Amino acid sequence: MAGILLEGDHVTDDERAAHARALATKEREKSMSRAAEVKARVGAQKLGKALQFPGTALSDRVVEPGPFSCKLAKGDHLRIIDLEGQQAVDFLVYDAANDENRYNAANTIKINRSVYIGKGFRLISDLGDVLMTIIEDTVGHHDTIGGCCSTEVNYMRYGIKDTPSCRTNFISALRAHGMDPRDIPANINFFMNVPVRPDGSTEIVDGLSEPGDYVDLRAEKDVLVVISNCPQQYNPCSGWNPTPIRVIEWHPQPGR
Repeated sequence: MAGILLEGDHVTDDERAAHARALATKEREKSMSRAAEVKARVGAQKLGKALQFPGTALSDRVVEPGPFSCKLAKGDHLRIIDLEGQQAVDFLVYDAANDENRYNAANTIKINRSVYIGKGFRLISDLGDVLMTIIEDTVGHHDTIGGCCSTEVNYMRYGIKDTPSCRTNFISALRAHGMDPRDIPANINFFMNVPVRPDGSTEIVDGLSEPGDYVDLRAEKDVLVVISNCPQQYNPCSGWNPTPIRVIEWHPQPGR
């Protein structure tokens, strides 16, 4: 979205911060109004569909903006539901038996021949293993290149110190599994919209997901999933207003 940043050596941090806060306040109001209209129109129908799956729920949790992790056995599914729409979900996955064998963005883009994730997309590891497959997807357009926000880069962009961030969330979630910041590769951003124009330019713009949209991933081997439900307030990746998601782990019926 054009106009998010004040750029240039002549711009002070205070000026950048004032601009970012004022713009976020203005855009948040518009985004929340739009989300409420869409939710009233299609939210119940979409959520009803999202809660149907051919198997048994192993866990069902609402995740506020912040960190989340879980381990899935081969063949089990993870369903991520965007409850309010336009909520970026930063996502990493690791081989549970060898956490050095993790999601590799470049390999995934090469094998799937696309920078946008959708149904049928395979998540490829450093060592060329398929870690998970997208089995269902009601949006069909998710980001592989934007990476995670960080407190440091937020300050660089918006002039605001000590913001919550996905990198901080990843560090917190990984620490519980004996891992550290060096274990954070480039990540997937479910429900985030980062178009690449013909001239190669790109930026984060308004998301395409609506309340009740979801993705469903099948584990192709035992995996560790690490999520940051994005807390970003100063660009459109979370509709300027970070909201909860719902995460369901489920086991398919025999023969499915």
